[in-house]
Amino acid sequence: MTTLVALMLSFGVSAQSIDWKSSVKRLDGALYEVTLEASIPSTFHMYDMGPYQDGPQATTITFQPNDNVELEGAVEQKTESHRYFDKMFGMEIGTIEGRALFTQKLRLKGEKALLKVNLEWMICNEGSCLPPDDTVLEIAVPEGAETGKVIEAAELTPAESAKADAPKDAAGGGSLWTLIIEAVLWGFAALLTPCVFPMVPMTVSFFMKSSGSPALGRLRAAMYGVFIVALYTLPIAAIIIITRVIGGDAVTADIFNWLATHWLPNLIFFVVFMVFAASFFGAFEITMPSWMVNKTDSKADSKGFAGIFFMALTLVLVSFSCTGPIVGSVLIKSTSGEFWSPIITMVAFSTAFALPFTVFAFFPSMLKKMPKSGGWLNSVKVVLGFIEVALGLKFLSVADQTYHWGLLDREIYLAIWIAVFSLMGLYLLGKIKFAHDSDMPYLGVGRLALAIIVFSFVVYLIPGMWGAPLKGLSGYLPPLHTQDFVMGQGSGVTASNNDSGMLLTVDGRKPKHSDFLHLPHGLEGFFDYEEAKAYAKKVGKPLFVDFTGHGCVNCREMEARVWSDPQVLDILRREYVIVALYSDDKKELPEEEWVTTETGKVLKSLGKINSHFALKTYGVNAQPYYVLEGDDVQQLVEPRGYDLSIDGFVDFLRRGVEAYKNQK
Repeated sequence: MTTLVALMLSFGVSAQSIDWKSSVKRLDGALYEVTLEASIPSTFHMYDMGPYQDGPQATTITFQPNDNVELEGAVEQKTESHRYFDKMFGMEIGTIEGRALFTQKLRLKGEKALLKVNLEWMICNEGSCLPPDDTVLEIAVPEGAETGKVIEAAELTPAESAKADAPKDAAGGGSLWTLIIEAVLWGFAALLTPCVFPMVPMTVSFFMKSSGSPALGRLRAAMYGVFIVALYTLPIAAIIIITRVIGGDAVTADIFNWLATHWLPNLIFFVVFMVFAASFFGAFEITMPSWMVNKTDSKADSKGFAGIFFMALTLVLVSFSCTGPIVGSVLIKSTSGEFWSPIITMVAFSTAFALPFTVFAFFPSMLKKMPKSGGWLNSVKVVLGFIEVALGLKFLSVADQTYHWGLLDREIYLAIWIAVFSLMGLYLLGKIKFAHDSDMPYLGVGRLALAIIVFSFVVYLIPGMWGAPLKGLSGYLPPLHTQDFVMGQGSGVTASNNDSGMLLTVDGRKPKHSDFLHLPHGLEGFFDYEEAKAYAKKVGKPLFVDFTGHGCVNCREMEARVWSDPQVLDILRREYVIVALYSDDKKELPEEEWVTTETGKVLKSLGKINSHFALKTYGVNAQPYYVLEGDDVQQLVEPRGYDLSIDGFVDFLRRGVEAYKNQK
């Protein structure tokens, strides 16, 4: 299992070399700018362009001659070096950590060109240096590139371009680790359910009957854990890989986006969660068909690894009624369009789930120290039922937000949560009893502690009924603007981000889609890029482009924790024109606003059109993603993704304002 954990953690770790990416941006007419980005491994640094005679290997970038291209000036290093005097080399040198950007302007003399760039570099850390390395990049400058459009190297597909251009935190930064931690916790929680816990003695009995050497016994136990992880992970991985092979990353992302935002899967998940909750409360039992379980169990008696596999399969099938909704919850939270996220989170869940079974298979005598099955297991099941009800509401809320049904506003959502967790607290205190509960002659310390935690959570929720932001739950609750009453603001918010009252377009109309879309914290802005761009040019302000989504948990968290800061709100309100582009909104636009893609696909909904615009223009399909633009549609500073640093966001906004002023 240690190997499995190591493999899981190594998915996001690259080899100790530099990963180079390229992009091409059209500046004006036939003038283009090539950007080369070097991703430097953690703890290492790269030497800048120098040059250093009798010193370290400087980074060298050489464009090979091309009849269709004329270079304009020399390669420019855009990332500032850390300069210091190096005693070993006896000279001042410059190093770069994390990421380095280099640009080269060129003029296209023909219709298109394929450039080749020679790259040479060396990286070092505190203790040693790796040998100098080199590579050659091929960069296509295609015909008809539009101003400001990002065009990736020829070998990259559009979906790969999105992954290459998006900053590492665009999709959530540390959010993948949050998903992994949640998945691990759910994996351990699943062990305490009545359909899983009784499988422990069965596991121990199976391995105690096995013959052979101790080494063979340890190998069997290890394979048991591997098979459990594989049975949970491989089906998910197969679905993702098949869709990727058939239609590319974009199709995989579309499937996940459909699962995460379309009303049909969300309503199905909501109903499934409610059905499982009812089962946990004791209304009925959900089990896999007996013929399937019996047939699988009978094959577990076979010798060799086949028997171990069928033993693992029996465990997975028998425990389905308790792990099914947990697995669904883990997967849905990770379906953000990223290829690895669902696979990694399922590996994390199944590893945590399989670990105790593997340990007991290694050391069967440990079973004697385990608590016996009893009424406490049913109590765990009932508590999970309450949690299922609370979590299931999120699916209904996503469908409600993306389709603007208006069924589950924030105060209704909170009222249900307050009722659910209050009932859970009363259950823990023994004031409520379900059909399969045992008699509780006294209240244990553990249940009392849990009851205190649950009622404390309820007290935390109550102020939200009057508009308290509840920042800790911002990613799970409907937006604050859906609440009818906010204390201190009456029934609405009237703050504006200009000085003339109601925000109007250049033509004097209300902004498109402002009848059903809203910005947080009373900010006013646009929901159509062209309208916002025209207005920004008219009032002489930079454009703040917010790629967001109704089902984007990280977007709500950014708005609640970062946008709510007085400094951030002040800068957004006074210095920027804001445009929020929702990538998952299902509103179908008039036919004259439909967009036909390069492949001939017709996009009709606002969300699909915005998503296509984000991918084609900025090479990104993750949310949140923030872009600051000037009048010429040029990016003022490096875009920013999910990052809860308020100081960092303030600096991001101020640097954008300063860069805009410098353009004037």
